[in-house]
Amino acid sequence: MEIRNLHMDGCLEVLANNYVGRLGYIYGQGPFIIPITYYHDPEEKCIISYAAEGHKLFAMRQYNKIALQVDEITTIQNWRSVLVQGRYEELEGSDAKFYLHKFAKGVQDVLATKDKETPKFIKDFSSKLDTRGLPIVYRMHIDDISGKIREN
Repeated sequence: MEIRNLHMDGCLEVLANNYVGRLGYIYGQGPFIIPITYYHDPEEKCIISYAAEGHKLFAMRQYNKIALQVDEITTIQNWRSVLVQGRYEELEGSDAKFYLHKFAKGVQDVLATKDKETPKFIKDFSSKLDTRGLPIVYRMHIDDISGKIREN
């Protein structure tokens, strides 16, 4: 068993079949990595997500280079891992509304296929809608996608 590069088709499959990943960004002198709910939009070649106002958004506004890591782990010897690198863009107005709808529909479709669930509202699969105000919608313009695979 060896770890090999995952072909682009495999990378895109991992992104399409999942909705939770780990967002990496820089704040101050160091990296931060946190879990997020995301949707991969294959037509526009971007990652869509949203967040409440706070540390993460402040950091990404200061330095827009970000990364998303997504994995599928069956066993310690069978897994696929994908790294997406790109640039943060905050969306506003009608664009934000359009992409939030696209995000919600995309995640609902993944949940229906993967987990056989049919959530009706964003709050059913993401916790960011709370009392901290309106969500800030953003997308990651993809610059590079790479992946690794290990299987026996």
